[in-house]
Amino acid sequence: MSIQIQRKPGAPLAQTIHIGEHELCADVSAAEGGGDEGPSPHDLYDAALGACKALTVMWFAKKRNIAVDDVHTEVLRDSSQERNGVYKLSTRLVISGSFSEAELAQLTAVADKCPVHKLMTSVTTEITTTVERAA
Repeated sequence: MSIQIQRKPGAPLAQTIHIGEHELCADVSAAEGGGDEGPSPHDLYDAALGACKALTVMWFAKKRNIAVDDVHTEVLRDSSQERNGVYKLSTRLVISGSFSEAELAQLTAVADKCPVHKLMTSVTTEITTTVERAA
């Protein structure tokens, strides 16, 4: 899979992101020299965790016929120690529906096992970067 990213025409820093048929924008705040035209890369990283947890809970509930109506997810960031190698994310899922305490326990367990949570905490990510001069 390839994700294509290119500077948004006319924007100081904003990037247009193409993922399959989807398009979104990433930027930084005006204070950082951007135009605040979209979430920052840190915001997207954090949002990936929250979205993955919500999608995983909804998928699991559907698969197990657990009566979940909705999931509201909040992600809080503490980046105060990021330069020291500690980046803290706290997630809170509020799940509505008619399900038992035992089913809530299952949903809680599965939320901690979403694929992005695992990527962020359990694997080594190897990144290679190539920088080339445009022709």
